[in-house]
Amino acid sequence: ITVVTWNVGTAMPPNDVTSLLHLNTGETNDADVIAIGLQEVNSKINKRLKDALFTDQWSELFMDVLSPFHFVLVSTVRMQGVILLVFAKYYHLPFLQDVQTDCTRTGLGGYWGNKGGVSIRLSIFGHMVCFLNCHLPAHLEKAEQRKEDFATILHMQQFEGRAASGILDHDLVFWFGDLNFRIESLDIRFVKYAIDSNILSQLWEKDQLNIAKSTWPVLSGFQEGPLNFPPTFKFDVGTNKYDSSAKKRKPAWTDRILWKIKSPSVGLGAGGRRPSRGILSVSQLCYCSHMEYTVSDHKPVAAIFAVQFASKADKPPVEIYVADEWSRPEQAVVRYKMAAGFHRSSWDWIGLYRVGFRHPKDYVSYVWARSDDGERCLEKQLCAQVMFSEETLPKGKGEYILGYYSNTSSSIAGVTEPFQISLPRSEEGSSPTDSSGSSSEEEDDSTLVLLAPKSRSPSPGKMKRHRSRSPSLAKFQGLILRPSSRDRGTSRSPSPQSRRGLPGDIPTIHLPQEELGHCAAKAKELGWTADSQEGSSFYQTVREQGGPRRVSADSPLARADPRNLGLLPALRLEMIDQALGRRRESADQGYPCRRMSPTSPPGCSTSPKERSSP
Repeated sequence: ITVVTWNVGTAMPPNDVTSLLHLNTGETNDADVIAIGLQEVNSKINKRLKDALFTDQWSELFMDVLSPFHFVLVSTVRMQGVILLVFAKYYHLPFLQDVQTDCTRTGLGGYWGNKGGVSIRLSIFGHMVCFLNCHLPAHLEKAEQRKEDFATILHMQQFEGRAASGILDHDLVFWFGDLNFRIESLDIRFVKYAIDSNILSQLWEKDQLNIAKSTWPVLSGFQEGPLNFPPTFKFDVGTNKYDSSAKKRKPAWTDRILWKIKSPSVGLGAGGRRPSRGILSVSQLCYCSHMEYTVSDHKPVAAIFAVQFASKADKPPVEIYVADEWSRPEQAVVRYKMAAGFHRSSWDWIGLYRVGFRHPKDYVSYVWARSDDGERCLEKQLCAQVMFSEETLPKGKGEYILGYYSNTSSSIAGVTEPFQISLPRSEEGSSPTDSSGSSSEEEDDSTLVLLAPKSRSPSPGKMKRHRSRSPSLAKFQGLILRPSSRDRGTSRSPSPQSRRGLPGDIPTIHLPQEELGHCAAKAKELGWTADSQEGSSFYQTVREQGGPRRVSADSPLARADPRNLGLLPALRLEMIDQALGRRRESADQGYPCRRMSPTSPPGCSTSPKERSSP
């Protein structure tokens, strides 16, 4: 397990953090889990608004650097400028369960999150582990305040389940961050002399945290390796020189990494017996700072631990079976078997990932794990089976991984080894001029189908290329939404919850003749063509031989609420009075008005079936 802490001082990320994460070191013991704690990430109002819409730049950087090494983001939590990220090798994901996060504000008496702690707890191979990233009060004289804030964080953070409800109930706790402990008594000139002369041991006994570990009951049992690296605060930004400003702050080891193993005397083991002392062991292999990073007034600190568990859960909750290669669409069959006691949900899904994916929702395609006999398979320990449709499969050659995503635990419960997909690339479609060349009014008398984005992903989370995190359509009851001509790319936006009402169907919307003409004129105005390759992501004219095909009003397609489509890549917003004015004009001219959502204008006649629309 590698743990990193860094107060980044609101700086922009550097270009490379490979050495900080101890990657490409050639060591035989590569990390299995990496926990990264950041403090003072830029959290000004404009920056926080941007980060609320997109992934923050620091998290993007670490995902970009770690994904080629097969690390996947397990969980992340942010409280203003304090961020915690936990990564793990993809093949460990099924054994990382019960993932929960929490945060505690201690700034301004608990009302502000510039100070405090964020945590991620999870079960690793059946053992409860908690990562706690803290930013405690600054200044030499605030040692007692730091103790009180840490005690508050330990008291306030509680998790669901009986396995470990409090932080100190976990089998292993890693506590790290900008803890802000300083060096007492010694003059700044002696401190700098000891650093220059490499006699750091003469500073250890005056370090406030070292003193507190032996005197504060709240720190009982916490361990730390020797401080064989220079104090990590405070430097002139862009240099390795200690503070040369007028304040001339005394150097200090503010950035620390500690750990605590749960006392064997706490609680009883299986059968009422006290667990043996050999149940868990932790060895610190490395504890160092990284002077090469100069973007902040703090230096980052990293520690590598070897953790020895007495037992290991070696059977994943879900086992997935797949062929070594998919060279034909009919080979895209997935068989899976759920372990006894696995909490299955009808909203579980199986994702298809490229090797090197960044997080559980960074998939290429997915299929719902909704086999008709799923419950029977779970009870009798039989294999269930699902199949990817041809249009959802990636074309060309590449290495992929399948992962079973559990909606109940919000984590991947089973993965496969990498396998090959080598499908022929689809030929270019017909020329756009085939259908768009005729612009007569008769051709516009057809049924328009509002298509969901090409990748119908259940819950995309944060994507590298598709960063749109627009609010759900249902929140804007008075808006008519149309896709912008500016964004015609594919998106992974629709969430599984928002598609519950239309499993596998594409909702169809019938529009009056006048509105169809208006849509056609608008399409020409925006440079769209009905069947053009670029515009087909949003609108498509459905035709059959002999004329346009219409879907009956009884069909769930016709009665679907457009808001259930989930998120669209880009939206144009109109005032409701302006948008509904055209509908009232159509109604005045005698055109039928079908009420398709609660935002439609009143006074339109609806059939009983149409009143039952979602």
